[in-house]
Amino acid sequence: MKGVAVAAAAAVLASGVAAHDNHRRAHRVGLFDKRTRPDTAEICVPQCTTIYSTITGEPALYTPPPPAKPTATLWPTDGPVLPTPVPHVCPTPGTYSFPATTVIVTETTTVCAASTTQVPKGTHTLGGVTTVVDKATTVTCPYAAEKTNNGVVTNVVELTTYVCPSAGTYTIGPITKTVTDEVKTVVIPVVTTVCPGTYTAPAVVTVVETATVVFCPFEGTPVPKPDHPAPPAQPQQPPQQPPQVPSGPVTPNRPGPPGLGGSGGKWAMTYTPYAVGRCKTPAEIDAEVGEISRAGFKTLRIYSTDCDTLPNVGAAAKKHGLRLIAGIFIDSKGCQNSSPTVATQIGALKGWSHWDLVDLVVVANEALFNGYCSPGELTSLIRHTKTELASCGYSGPYTTTDTTNGWQGPGMEGLCAEIDVVGLNAHAYFNAGTRPANAGPFVKSQLNIVEAICGKTGYILETGWPSSGKCFGDACAGPTQQAEAIKSIKDTIGDKCVFFSLHDDKWKTETDCQCEQHWGMSQLFPSIF
Repeated sequence: MKGVAVAAAAAVLASGVAAHDNHRRAHRVGLFDKRTRPDTAEICVPQCTTIYSTITGEPALYTPPPPAKPTATLWPTDGPVLPTPVPHVCPTPGTYSFPATTVIVTETTTVCAASTTQVPKGTHTLGGVTTVVDKATTVTCPYAAEKTNNGVVTNVVELTTYVCPSAGTYTIGPITKTVTDEVKTVVIPVVTTVCPGTYTAPAVVTVVETATVVFCPFEGTPVPKPDHPAPPAQPQQPPQQPPQVPSGPVTPNRPGPPGLGGSGGKWAMTYTPYAVGRCKTPAEIDAEVGEISRAGFKTLRIYSTDCDTLPNVGAAAKKHGLRLIAGIFIDSKGCQNSSPTVATQIGALKGWSHWDLVDLVVVANEALFNGYCSPGELTSLIRHTKTELASCGYSGPYTTTDTTNGWQGPGMEGLCAEIDVVGLNAHAYFNAGTRPANAGPFVKSQLNIVEAICGKTGYILETGWPSSGKCFGDACAGPTQQAEAIKSIKDTIGDKCVFFSLHDDKWKTETDCQCEQHWGMSQLFPSIF
């Protein structure tokens, strides 16, 4: 649970707002405490064993016909023919021509690509692949590394067998960068997935003034994986109108994309596969997803790709006939396309590619409210994600989700134009003027406000009420209050809500609201659901 938006138009007690904001910051860290610093977590030190072997290098696609003068050479590499940037060494100043090249990829392949990020002066540990294990185990996975040959740095994918002595979070294969400037943009190798399709590097003529290496990128026309066909194209939306904020709540008449929303007050529930200090097992996930399905929900919302969420939750969802709302999680590291955290999640989605289960992709969760992204940065990230996932067959809708406060900030026009629907997290419990019986009307009023900002249909992607915790004005937690609030939300706007959550989250760190661990509502099955 990430917190509630309190609209400017809502009546709020000042003390309730302050408590709410404190809760939001603590909870934002708490959601991924298990991932970033579990009780048994440690970054692998000498007692861990890492065994490396190279599985592919920077691919060589062709050797271009030598021009008259000067002569460029293709950087010597080996590996499969894949559409990754081709490095050409230009040893002297001059004009160089590189012909167009086409590559056809017939099967999904893991390769190495480069991303960039800005870092301040000093020594930094960047990149790598993060894995979470719930016991002493050995994992084998690809990671991106740098290799230097005659002074030229190139990126390769290497395979590592990693022996972890206990449960915890481990970062495999990070690189170290030392920066002497005050701020510098550095290149980080990342593992990425290339999907089947036809890719072309256009002809390039370039003039260089010094000896350099020129990289020729590819543009692709991918095709979906044969065993997971892309869903039908969505109907074309009417032309976008400039976003306007009306004087009162207005709900757009235009319906949302097919597949979104439910009936009978039940649509979706959030799901995170975390336990105390570990990830839940596939058997535990299967049992809980089955519980959600039997309660009559049709969709699960997942936040990220860690803890093997995609394969394990995806398999359980398919078994129990549920759909998925997939997510890319953004934290304090920011939402630049080059962030290794972002690249890892996008790569995981591309490698998984079960788009036949996915109704919506949510890029970031309350990143605006928390100050992790500006509207422009988030817009760029969503645009980048669209390009990446389209290369592996996803053609469905996108959104981001935030609080009402986050949506009411300046500069939202570009973001509104980039998303297909509006996503809102709204928790009436943190609005000090809302009693449990009025939770539904409050949540609906928040959605009306946010829909009007973008002029698009919106959905509540997180809402609930805790069974234990302190009071914020008229909003008090408890089993009776939770039942009353959840019924109000279900009866008022349940068809457009993702409820938070199935069971209490004992793995979270408790905060001053005394509510963090107590949002589970399975005890309300089947009395309310």
